[in-house]
Amino acid sequence: MFVDEVEIRVASGAGGRGCIAFRREKYVPRGGPSGGDGGNGGSVFLTASPHLNTLVSFRFHPDFRAERGQHGLGSNMHGRRGKHLVIKVPIGTVVYELPESGGEPLQIADLIESGARVRVAAGGQGGRGNARFASATNRAPRRADPGMPGEEKRLRLQLKLLADVGLVGFPNAGKSTLISAISAAKPKIADYPFTTLTPHLGVVALDDDRSFVVADVPGLIEGAHRGLGLGHQFLQHLERTRVLVHVVDVSGASGRDVVEDFDTIRRELRLYRPELADKPAIAAANKMDAAADAGEADRLDAHVAPLGIPIHRISAVTGRGVAALVEDMWRHLQGSVPDA
Repeated sequence: MFVDEVEIRVASGAGGRGCIAFRREKYVPRGGPSGGDGGNGGSVFLTASPHLNTLVSFRFHPDFRAERGQHGLGSNMHGRRGKHLVIKVPIGTVVYELPESGGEPLQIADLIESGARVRVAAGGQGGRGNARFASATNRAPRRADPGMPGEEKRLRLQLKLLADVGLVGFPNAGKSTLISAISAAKPKIADYPFTTLTPHLGVVALDDDRSFVVADVPGLIEGAHRGLGLGHQFLQHLERTRVLVHVVDVSGASGRDVVEDFDTIRRELRLYRPELADKPAIAAANKMDAAADAGEADRLDAHVAPLGIPIHRISAVTGRGVAALVEDMWRHLQGSVPDA
C-alpha cells in the first residue's frame, strides 16, 4: 500500500512540578528549603529517513506523545527530563500544521534531505522547587511552580517524491513499461488502463558513473487538476521533478488522438500548477512497434516542434530508441536548474 498523505496528532510532554520540601537535620539550625525542580517535558521531532518510502504506518498509528518530565523531589533532587520523541518520515515529506479552529494549513517544514529534522511540538518547562525562592528575608518559602503543559498539534504529512525526471501521460501509454526498461523498478504492467495506481521510482544508471532518478506517475486524465482519477495525489509528485517526459501512445490502439493526448496533459499540468507546464520537457512517441500508421508520430512531431520540445520515436517493449531517449533525459537534466 502506498500512502502519500496522512493526518496525525502529536503531543509533547508536560514539565514536572517543582517540589516543596525542607531539610530536617539534627545539627543544622532551622534546616532550610530543599525542594528540587521538575524536569522539562520531552519534545516531538520529525526526521527524514532514507529507509522509508511511504506514510502507510501513520494510517494505523496516528497519535504520538513524548514523555513528561518527572516531578522534583526533596533533598534538592531535580526531576528527570522527559525523553524526546523522534518520528521517522520518508525523505520528501512536507509537514503542515492544521489549526484547531479551521483555516488554511501552515507549512512548517519540507524534509527533502536525509537526516533533516524539525521540532513540531516543544516540551513543557519544568517547575521550580521552593529552594529556588529562598532569600535573606524569606528563608522558608512555601512556594513552587507547577510544570508547564506540553503542546498538542494536528499535523498533515504530505509525501512528494524526489525524482529528477517524471514520466507523464494517459493511462496505458506505456510509462510503466518504459521505467521497467530503463531501471530496476518493477511496476505492475498489463494491457488495461489504470494498471499503475501508485507512483514508482527507478534509478537510471548510465556509463561513466552517471545516474538519475525517474518517477512513473500513474496515468492522468482530463480533469486531473480537479482531482479526477486521483489527479491531485498524482500531480503533486511532479512538483519536485526537473524534467518531464510526455509518453504518448501512437499505436492507435487507444482510439484517442495523439495531439489531443499531448495537449490535454499539458493543460492539466498548467491548470494544477502553471510552473509544471513550464518545466523542460521531452516527448516520447511510444509503441512504434505496434503503430498502424507511422504518420501519427510525424503529426505529434510537427505539433511539438514549435514548442521547442524534442521528440523520440521509441518502443519501450523492444527497446527501440530508448537509449537515445535516456541520453536526452540526461542532457536536459544538465541544462535544468534544480527546484528550491
